[in-house]
Amino acid sequence: MITQHAIVIGASMGGLLAARALTDYYQQVTVLERDVFPVPGENRKGVPQGRHAHGLLARGREVLEQLFPGFTQELEAQGALATDILQQLHWFANGGYLSKTKSELNGLFVSRPLLEAWIRQRLLLLPNVQALENCDVLGLVTTADPVQVTGVRFIQRNEGNTEEILKADLVVDTTGRNSRTPMWLEALGYEKPLEEKVKVNVCYTTRMYRRQPEHLQGDLGAVIEPSQPNWRGGVILAQENSHWIVSIAGYMGDHTPMDEQGFLEFAKSISAQDIYEVIKNAEPLSELLNYQFSSSQRRHYEQLKRFPEGYLVFGDAISSFNPIYGQGMTVAAVEALALQDCLGQGVDHLAPRFFKAASKIVDIPWSIAVGGDFRIPQVEGKPTPMVRFLNWYRCKLQIAARRDPVLAIAFLKVVNLMAAPSSLIQPQIALRVLLGNIFT
Repeated sequence: MITQHAIVIGASMGGLLAARALTDYYQQVTVLERDVFPVPGENRKGVPQGRHAHGLLARGREVLEQLFPGFTQELEAQGALATDILQQLHWFANGGYLSKTKSELNGLFVSRPLLEAWIRQRLLLLPNVQALENCDVLGLVTTADPVQVTGVRFIQRNEGNTEEILKADLVVDTTGRNSRTPMWLEALGYEKPLEEKVKVNVCYTTRMYRRQPEHLQGDLGAVIEPSQPNWRGGVILAQENSHWIVSIAGYMGDHTPMDEQGFLEFAKSISAQDIYEVIKNAEPLSELLNYQFSSSQRRHYEQLKRFPEGYLVFGDAISSFNPIYGQGMTVAAVEALALQDCLGQGVDHLAPRFFKAASKIVDIPWSIAVGGDFRIPQVEGKPTPMVRFLNWYRCKLQIAARRDPVLAIAFLKVVNLMAAPSSLIQPQIALRVLLGNIFT
């Protein structure tokens, strides 16, 4: 069924992916964005984290290829690097390196500005999509009841700041963790969703470097999980134009120094030396950039008993995760598929159906991120006995995966959202974990 008009608030990655899902079901899709779009390859003002390392997980690359056929090949032509993410990366976890082998988990290394610009360009080539830049959305327009959202109030700053109303059959909020939907719902007489937070106070610092063929023995990156004793970690990932992007992080106020020597010493203090060994002599290509992330956050819209028709919340506006796990873009991509599936069943009661589907999608990355963060003693909150068991088991699996490529692949399938965490406790995997620890 084709419906007339949908509005997407925000042209973030989540907004672009939501808009792509809508294009198959709406005659017109309008994206309202507060920023002015930058030239391709430059960072968008509203994405301060865009200049830091981003991970497009294997599942995310797979979904983007489905939504935008030719995605991988076209970005490779612009310098992005497609790779097997176990065979060509150093994965350091719990004091050791995962066994390197061909995994057929295919990732794509590309900077966030180039990735976002490419997706935006492809989206806007579709005949039923338009984007309005420099827009401030002021609020929702509803029926008098108000049981139905019928549009938005907004101003377009380069058009004289005059308030306008844009009518729509569906409005989708993709404005991220600072979404005003809870406030708008309350003003309309609806309950706000239950909000869950896990404070992590992660601070990370990023710098670009010139990439040389001999770095990392020719591999394309290293991922070093935070681990004892200082719970510091980081990533170094190949990017287009023969660049490295390096982001190193600490928890609970353990801030990375913003000077040359302090940054190098912090990198040297991380449990594995892969990052330090590259950057100690590499040519810097950027200034040091700092980013702080206070808490993983989840809003449980699926629990609300009442929600207006003609309205949805999407992406980071539902859940935003500790960014060191690199899950956000992939979760938004999978939610876009869920939105397509829900629209394929019609628009009646769309919100409760979509929120239920999105909740199931979020459950897995949320359990990975929050469960992983609860390993760190300073993180506030009390992990459940199950979380404590799973963290213990994860450590044992990682120990066994240093020599067992089957376990390394199984672990990274979960990390890349290609398999559920429950797959790691299947009998055949659990037996390999046991034997791997006995004979270590």
